[in-house]
Amino acid sequence: MSGATPRIGIVAIGRNEGERLVRCLRSLAGSGAAAVVYVDSASTDGSAARARDLGARVVDLDMALPFTAARARNAGLAALPADCDLVQFIDGDCELAPGWLAAATGFLAAHADVAVVCGRRRERHPEASVYNRLCDLEWDTPVGVAAACGGDSLMRADAVRAVGGFRDDLTAGEEPELCARLRAAGWRVWRIDAEMTLHDAAMLRLGQWWWRAVRGGFGYAQAGEATRALSHPLYRAERRRAALWAGALPLAGVVLALLVHPSLLLLPVLLLALQVTRVARRGRHAGDGAMAWPNAFYTMLAKFPELQGMLRYARRRRAAGSAITYK
Repeated sequence: MSGATPRIGIVAIGRNEGERLVRCLRSLAGSGAAAVVYVDSASTDGSAARARDLGARVVDLDMALPFTAARARNAGLAALPADCDLVQFIDGDCELAPGWLAAATGFLAAHADVAVVCGRRRERHPEASVYNRLCDLEWDTPVGVAAACGGDSLMRADAVRAVGGFRDDLTAGEEPELCARLRAAGWRVWRIDAEMTLHDAAMLRLGQWWWRAVRGGFGYAQAGEATRALSHPLYRAERRRAALWAGALPLAGVVLALLVHPSLLLLPVLLLALQVTRVARRGRHAGDGAMAWPNAFYTMLAKFPELQGMLRYARRRRAAGSAITYK
């Protein structure tokens, strides 16, 4: 990126986002972007038409091929003008914060070795449910050098193209996998202390939270395999924790109950309870306050749907047709 003012393209992706997409695209108005591309994935709520009405260039993703968010982002990047220096990726259920692009472009201008910069994503309605609040806590990652970004970030377009873009075949974890390749190529990823996006999870039911965690486990397994040849493969610790707490430990309890005494079936429950206590105490020391215990409980509960997602990925590898959807 030269000393001249960089040209920024924005890529939004979504499917059936409704009013959330309208808020997203309206937040981009006045951003100074050279182009705004919205990639639609077979929406049935008129999203594509509304995006066109709001001035975005719309790319209708070919759903004859397996859908992934990675495919959508690559299609959006390909549709941007070739002279765009930077690309802001944003999910269709998010709104861009005022001042974000100025802060992010200024940071990239001052740090030539940084390819990806992200900021604080916040949940629009954290008070609506414990699940929304958990999302808001999840978004609050440390400021500084980062291993990866999420779905919203500003990237150097040439750097992304040079490493081949997102991997189309990744159903989840496509951003950390891309960041891993960028880091292997000598680039850095950075989170700055700036407001970036407002996210609307609208997660009000346990089933929604559970499915999100299943997708997370699927992504751990898929991205872990995709990066196994790199010096630092992704999600080793996450996969081990899910296999231990949701797999090996309950299985050991069943075996001990059958071979020694039925009361030993409670052993995994007691160990999980102790771990929840440990996580909650760490959270209170870190300033999580009233959310320390709920966060600890759901952190440990999540190991079960995460393992479910990991097993689902293993089955998909053995037999086609076990894909998992983005939404």
